[in-house]
Parts: sequence; structure tokens; C-alpha cells
Amino acid sequence: MRTLTIIVSLMCMALSVSAAKADRRVAFVVGNGAYKNVAQLPNPPIDAKAMAATLRNVGFEVIEGSNLTRDQMTEKLLDFGRKAQGSDVAVFYYAGHGIAVGGTNYLLPVDADIKSEMDVKLGAAINIDLTLDQTMGDAKVKLVFLDACRDNPFAAKIKSNSATRSVNVGSGLAEMKSGEGTLIAFATGPGQTALDGQEGNNSPFTRALIDNITKPGVEIQQAMTSVRAQVNEETHKGQLPWGHTNLIGAVYLNPAPTTQVANAAPTATAAPAAVAGNSEAEVEFWRSVKESNKPEELNAYLSAYPNGQFKPLAMARLAAIQNGPSTTTRNLNAGVDPATFTDDATQLTEDQIGLDKGQRRDVQRRLTGLGFDTKVTGAFSDETRSVLKRWQAARGYPSTGFLNKLQHKALLSEIVATTTTASEDSPKPTRRAAPAQAQSAPAPRHSGGGDAGAAFMGGVVGGMMGGMFRR
Repeated sequence: MRTLTIIVSLMCMALSVSAAKADRRVAFVVGNGAYKNVAQLPNPPIDAKAMAATLRNVGFEVIEGSNLTRDQMTEKLLDFGRKAQGSDVAVFYYAGHGIAVGGTNYLLPVDADIKSEMDVKLGAAINIDLTLDQTMGDAKVKLVFLDACRDNPFAAKIKSNSATRSVNVGSGLAEMKSGEGTLIAFATGPGQTALDGQEGNNSPFTRALIDNITKPGVEIQQAMTSVRAQVNEETHKGQLPWGHTNLIGAVYLNPAPTTQVANAAPTATAAPAAVAGNSEAEVEFWRSVKESNKPEELNAYLSAYPNGQFKPLAMARLAAIQNGPSTTTRNLNAGVDPATFTDDATQLTEDQIGLDKGQRRDVQRRLTGLGFDTKVTGAFSDETRSVLKRWQAARGYPSTGFLNKLQHKALLSEIVATTTTASEDSPKPTRRAAPAQAQSAPAPRHSGGGDAGAAFMGGVVGGMMGGMFRR
């Protein structure tokens, strides 16, 4: 019996080696905002931190960076390229400035100082097409998310220094085609510009990605349809994400335990089931920000884990920063019209604001981000009214459960920890261990000896079983 137990254990070990080797997921996640020679962008580093946490939660090894120079970006890309070789799923995410010159797209490091088209083409910027080909070329599934469709900050300078003045310098990014097994998604359409979002929060596009791409049992192309709808609604039809897809088969970043992928080609294999080590990723994230005096870093944790186990601590630290001597945040009541503290709000005053469904959803997101949890439905139910009363009481405003223009303006001015829609009409997840068959640990990195290890274990098991049968 003991021998049989050992054999079963060895077989499990051999299978686990093979399984770990089978599903390898790598992501490159960078947000550049602290530009030295053009206007800075406050949100890309926050976007990148939240996206990195989202991908780690579903088993990705993430090569992450914020505010990188040209040399630092090159170093991260080389690391990503090495680790993405032969991977099952490779993700490339970038938030920050990007430019299109002559129909080719480039990403801008924070030290970029571009005076001419020659500067761009000789290496001051990162050629996206070349980068994707060199780093993700042999990955089975390639997912590219570019939140970089902003105005070209160097456009006027490049045109003025062009010898022929005929150089094509576009707004936003130029259209890109995806190769086999690839999905490319822009924050908005080619040649258009996207919104960066309210300072201190995620951009509309990144927020929608975080809300949708790792929902259990949701296929990636279905998720991107939801992303487009969410951004379109949130921006009141002012921004519509664009994409080009050439995937073969269904791709799930977080398949439900019962998800079955039928007729999926080898280049679009399903991802592993929900990761058992999510709590470890959250703990690691919290450790990295818990001593921070920067609200944006604490907000990034709250955005990635809106119902996280450290949420009360994060909210308390945010409050301490706001009430302390730090000049990096504003006091909640600073700049608020004094009448906000005396004027009553009623159904009539709220109707006068003219909030549509999207704006009501924004109010609910903001309340949740400030620690007054409510469902994001776009309708002010009794629950939302109760939450509004608590928010009003906490701020010293007349507590009626309705808004007036002054209170609405004050709410919009507050620093919001998260605007996630994860709580929409869905109960908060309980902290119970998932069934054993639904758990899958993140795939560890392996050297070239992984196959040899599996073969060795198989040989040991085969020899032992053969010896038993001979006896």
C-alpha cells in the first residue's frame, strides 16, 4: 500500500511538471506619464499598476514598469522578449504618449526629445510594429492593448523641421493589422484621440479592460465587445475603442471551471483555470504600497482589489494623507462652495442637474471608490439613497439622500480611490477556497530542463510499476 502511495505521488509530480510547462503566460505592462520635454500625463502609471495586478491575478508573469526612459524601456522589452518565447499567451499593454509618423506607430519614453522625423526613425521613439514582432513573434496567442491614442505632443516641431514639409504626422495612432493569433486593441479609432480620464484614476479604456477581460468564463473577443460598449457609454459616445483581430479559436484569460473550448486551434489554447494564488498577489501588491505617501499608489491597489482584504487599511491611509501635512493631496472640503454645507437637496434639485444613466453610474462608482459601497446600476435605488445620506453626513452636508448641483460638483472634485464596475448587480465574492479541480497555480518559470525533469519522473514511475508487475 505504501509503495502504491509513493507511485501515485510520483505520478502527480510528473503530471504537475508537464501541466506547469504547458501553460505559460507573460505580460509586458508599462505606463509612462512623467515626460521631461512635453506635458506630463498623471494617469498612465496608475493604469499600468492596476493592469499588472489584474493580469497577475490570472496567472501572468508580468514585466512591469512606470515612467521609463529609452534605455529602461529597451531593457524591459528584452526581458519580455526572452520570457515570451514560446509562451501560450503574451500580453503587451502600454499607456502613455504614442505618435504616428508616416503611417508607423511609435511609443514615447519619458526622456524623448523629438525635433524631427529623423529623431523618431533613428531611435528616440519605440517602433511598435518592430517591437511586437521581435518580442511576441512566436507566442501562440498575442494580445496587444494600446492606451496611447493621445495628441502627438511633437507634431508641430516635427513638421516645422521637415525639409519637405510633407511628412505625415497624424493625430492619435495609425491603423495596425494583426497577424495570425493576434488581437490588437486601441483606446479609440485610428487617427483619433482618447481621453486620459480624471486625474488620479484609470483612463476609461483601461478601466473597461480591467472590468471585463478577466471576468470568469468570458472569451476575450466577447470581453472586448463589452469594453467598447462601456467606454462608449462612459464617454457619452465621445470615444469608441477600435481593434483588429486575427485570433484562431476561443481565448479565455480566466475560464470558468466548466468552460470547454471546442475546436480551438493550437495557436489559441485556453488559459488555465482561476488561479489559486490570487490572495498572494494581493498581499504582495499591498506590501508594495502600504507605506506609500502617494494617493495614486493606494488608489491603484483599491482599483485592482475593490473588495480586497486591505481595503479598510488603504482607505484609512488615504484619509491620513489627506488630513496630514502632505501637500500632494487636497483637503476634501478645500474649494467647496460654503453653500454646499447649508443648501438642502431634494428630488427637484437632483432633477435640475439632469443626470443621465451614465452620470448616475459615475456617481455610484465614485461613492464606492470613496468607501461608501453601492451597486453601479445607473438607477438611484433605496440602497443608493441610503449611501448618499452616509456620504453627505460624513462631509457635513445636509443629509437627504438626494443631490443638488453644489453637492454633485463637490463629489466630482473628490479624489476617488476606484471607479470599478465589478460590483454591478453581483454579490461580493466570499473568501472560500475554490474546489480543487477549479484551482490552478500560476505557471512557474522553467529553464530548458523542464522536459527532462518530466521525462525523468516518468522513467522512475515506469520502472517502479514495471518492478511491481514482475513481482
